Amino acid sequence: MKNKLALLIANSVAVCTKKGLLPDIRLPQIEIEVPANPDHGDYATNVAMVLASQARQNPRKIAQAIQENLEDSEGILEKTQIAGPGFLNFVVKDDLWRQVLCKVLNEKDKYGCLNIGTGKKVQVEFVSANPTGPLHIGHARGAVVGDVLSSLLTATGYMVSKEYYINDAGNQMNNLGKSVLYRYRELLGEKIDFPENCYQGDYIKEISSDIIKKEGRHYLTQNEEETVSFFNAVAGGVILEDIKKDLKDFGVTFDSYFSEKELYKDNGVGNLLDALQKQDFIYSDGETLWFKTTAYGDEKDRVVIRKNGDPTYFAADIAYHQNKFARGFDMLIDIWGADHHGYMPRLWAAIQTLGHDKNDLKIILVQLVNLLRAGEPVAMSTRSGEFVTLREVLDEVGKDAARYHFLMRRSDSHLDFDLEVAKKQSNENPVFYVQYAHARICSIIRTALERGMALPAYENIDPSLLVEPEERTLIKMLARYPEMLEGAARTLEIHRITFYLNELAGAFHSYYNRNKVVTDNASLSAARLVLIDAVRVVLANALKILGVNAPEKM
Repeated sequence: MKNKLALLIANSVAVCTKKGLLPDIRLPQIEIEVPANPDHGDYATNVAMVLASQARQNPRKIAQAIQENLEDSEGILEKTQIAGPGFLNFVVKDDLWRQVLCKVLNEKDKYGCLNIGTGKKVQVEFVSANPTGPLHIGHARGAVVGDVLSSLLTATGYMVSKEYYINDAGNQMNNLGKSVLYRYRELLGEKIDFPENCYQGDYIKEISSDIIKKEGRHYLTQNEEETVSFFNAVAGGVILEDIKKDLKDFGVTFDSYFSEKELYKDNGVGNLLDALQKQDFIYSDGETLWFKTTAYGDEKDRVVIRKNGDPTYFAADIAYHQNKFARGFDMLIDIWGADHHGYMPRLWAAIQTLGHDKNDLKIILVQLVNLLRAGEPVAMSTRSGEFVTLREVLDEVGKDAARYHFLMRRSDSHLDFDLEVAKKQSNENPVFYVQYAHARICSIIRTALERGMALPAYENIDPSLLVEPEERTLIKMLARYPEMLEGAARTLEIHRITFYLNELAGAFHSYYNRNKVVTDNASLSAARLVLIDAVRVVLANALKILGVNAPEKM
């Protein structure tokens, strides 16, 4: 509907220009919005006010010219009106709204699916936590953001691949191996002063215990460097498998896992840096290699090779993103913790030196989750072991509640996760409220069938019987669903889906509390059954994108 209205407006502006009512001006992108106040119509646009500065005319005069020259050949408008300083408000004909029900029920689980991506290949890289400990709830938020964004982009016409980047090289992994070795020695009777930079969670003891069961005291007498490397590989493998299991139980799977070690094979990182240095993107100050990120807007140049000859994380990331583009992806989406904000400019600089547009890499920041117990925040640290894991949250509140609650705010906003609310079977719990709307509709349809009233096809009802204001509101909300998905996909803002679901569920519950669906009037009952079945379809479709179940009974 928004696209149809935008086309009507554009054609009207062209007619106004031809008639001399407007000068020959550049038409900006036409913004069509749903007014907060229903009295202001179904849709509104500020296009007249946007054009006023170019045309040097009063915006109300421009709005009047556009209104008078609208050629509504399809007959979609009931009326138009000018409001305030020059807003154009549109009221769509009721018959047209009701036809949305036919579209929803014909397309079923495909309703809302779009092709704005036109098959563009997109890689979404997320979680990518070092395999040094279990996933905590901060990782969990990034996991569900990446997973749902991938589902949304797939539903809107993109070819999406989900990837987990395994940081299995560098000091953190060496510290993991040392941590296991120290616990191994401690469990075998040695007195150990545990270094602060080592990991101290119970999972380290479990890994060490398993090694003792299999190998006994063998590694007490072996070369420490070789033992640390071996323990590093063993512990990393065990932890990664546990991470994969927790993610699978959370409804998150990946198309590929990429090892950081792959980048260093055949001197891959070194060869890339040499090539960039020959192109004058990298320079040496004698002991250190620097990348000229300031040439692309970064506040300072960045080190890629340290004085001791070791590459930085940035060096590996340049190679990793070159590898992604080499695999044929048109657009990359990285999902990071908000503490990586300062890292963004250098990576954008890097991909531009590799010959790509800055916009080919989208970076989504995910803020921290505040988990409260008895009013006190729970500290999270993978080294001290004082953290709340994804597994603990899943065991306490379940997959659906956890996923939904992580999506209830913009990803770049702090999130308070109330475990008690997430467990409630009441309207205070948003996921229960939405799921109950779906289950309630299924229950109504079952009741109708028990009374011998089959669910009718749209063609066999009289849609003109749907005259209640709440019915018009529901139908309009169903019509908005594809528009909402398009907006969410274009902006990469998945919280729009939970906002929409909360609003749709609220509109349905309000409608049902005021109106009987199964009545003594067979024709009215049939029309209302079709209406609520369409609501059920859209609730299920949106919940599917979120990876949340749409139960038929609760």
